[in-house]
Amino acid sequence: MVTLALRQVGASYGRTTVLSNVSIDMLQSGSLTAIIGPNAAGKSTLFKRIAGLISGPGLVQLSNAAGGDRTICYMPQDTGANAVLTVYESILLASKQGSGWRVHDDELFEIDAILKALRIENLAFRGLGELSGGQRQLVSLAQALVRKPEILLMDEPTSALDLHRQVEVLDFISRLARESGMIVLIALHDLNHVLRYCENTIVIADGEMAMSGSTATVITPEMLREVYRVSARIETCSRGQRFILVDGTA
Repeated sequence: MVTLALRQVGASYGRTTVLSNVSIDMLQSGSLTAIIGPNAAGKSTLFKRIAGLISGPGLVQLSNAAGGDRTICYMPQDTGANAVLTVYESILLASKQGSGWRVHDDELFEIDAILKALRIENLAFRGLGELSGGQRQLVSLAQALVRKPEILLMDEPTSALDLHRQVEVLDFISRLARESGMIVLIALHDLNHVLRYCENTIVIADGEMAMSGSTATVITPEMLREVYRVSARIETCSRGQRFILVDGTA
């Protein structure tokens, strides 16, 4: 079990500050939190800062973590996949990060299970260079899951997927977080997906945290007007699910 909190976290590239003053209270095991905001707001930078890939002020606080390189796993937008490898080889390589190179049967069974869960068994022995953008995203997700992280950072993991696959992957991730106790932070542009799947939401705008809290309290017409510059309404369908209707730009 693990918890995550951020205290006045920021990040810089050289002398240029690109992110500042991000603070969130303790995120608990099994939670799914959205990171939202306009393009180039600083969402990817926040993920890199939490993952320890870049430095900056503030504290990223982990507690009750098992330790080691499997604690946090970052799934970037651009995977930079090695086209020489097959899908199966790339997932196996990801599973061996930070451990010895001897392969055990249980590791192969785990890879098979992940391929089956994501319904990409048919891609197992295809080269990464042959895949579509959506297929590469699913393989990248498999590479992250095989490492069994306690905290999973997902930067727009559904951007190249069709609607069916988007719902399928988000259903899977939501269920996995609950059942495994994993903390998942996910950057999404589809705010209706955020309303459906994420308990908490953090809004990043102009390199700073604009607001955070429960998704129901964060995603409001006022926030959409201020941050996204659209005039919108939050409606509730016959099944009780809240959704956004955009009337136009603000």
